[in-house]
Amino acid sequence: MTYRLFLPAFRFLVLLVALLDCVPASAQQAMIPEPDNDRVATVGVYVHPPFVTKSGDSYGGMAIDLWELAAGQIGIASRYIEYENTGELVEATASGAVDIAVTNMTVTRERAERIDLTHPWFDAGQRILVRQDGGAGAGDLLRGLNESGHLQTYAGIALVIVLATVLVTLFDRKFDHDFPKRWRDGIAESFYTVMSVATSGKAPARKNLFGWIGRIWQGLWLVCGIAVLAYVTSSVTSVMTALSLTNQINSVADLPGRIVGVQPGSVSEDYARQAGLNTRPFQHIDEAADALADGAVDAVLGDAPVLEYYTHKNPGRGLTVVGPIFAPDKYAFGLPQGSELTRPLSVEIIGLHESGRLAEIRARYFGNE
Repeated sequence: MTYRLFLPAFRFLVLLVALLDCVPASAQQAMIPEPDNDRVATVGVYVHPPFVTKSGDSYGGMAIDLWELAAGQIGIASRYIEYENTGELVEATASGAVDIAVTNMTVTRERAERIDLTHPWFDAGQRILVRQDGGAGAGDLLRGLNESGHLQTYAGIALVIVLATVLVTLFDRKFDHDFPKRWRDGIAESFYTVMSVATSGKAPARKNLFGWIGRIWQGLWLVCGIAVLAYVTSSVTSVMTALSLTNQINSVADLPGRIVGVQPGSVSEDYARQAGLNTRPFQHIDEAADALADGAVDAVLGDAPVLEYYTHKNPGRGLTVVGPIFAPDKYAFGLPQGSELTRPLSVEIIGLHESGRLAEIRARYFGNE
């Protein structure tokens, strides 16, 4: 009786084994998923030292090191495409033109609504880059002289110099027989005399044609020249002093009314726009720093670690980072919405953080803080 009960089960088991033996080995292996170690991801980058750097056709930097380490763990190779700014990189990611965006991309709600973002891997914020002396450039000086009315006075002085040159020429041609006869030579001689008095308060040696009366007139002319020289010197000094005091930028509160350099499509540009600041776009930090050094902009608003790294690597440019960090944020990698890489890449980043490898990568570029 017991044998009859187990006989059907035994026959079913024998039949199942026979069926498995009939399945080809290749088909059995296909039923087992294998990791895709041959996949090549299109990686969009924006060069922003020290997170993304470029040397020839090769890319480096903290973000690249982190990406390649994590990508190696999940078996993905990289094909890099460079973009001009973060805004273009976000657009390419949202459209699916790239599989992942690698740079110091700030996590924002607006971006999270358009693309996937990995687990954050860097804490940052905004700071301000300014000229180290905080002084005024030539453009600032001219603007200050104009606003204070001194340029109009200078124009009047210039007109007086022209009239004085003509009068001295006419006078000397009439009374000084040794004066040059050609008008061109005479005008040049008189202009030199007038400018010597106006700029130095001293007159070149001249013949006294009218005795003691002539000497009195020459003395009065020297007094006028000294007065003009004193006025020009004092007006320029006062304007430069005022500009030096008012041009000091120590925090974000000093930015209204100034021209501020920003990167297009960046969090810095968004912040400046919301604050109503007068901005000028620059694709890269080098371009913004050049404009700042030349006086074309008054300050550069950007990511704190990028600005700090730039001043550290370029100590001779006379630029410095001022004020505390404001608008704190975090960096992450961006991917198209619904990307199958978002979760495994985030898991790898978390693992690198827990193991201390992420801290080691950061220390290569920022030292042990």
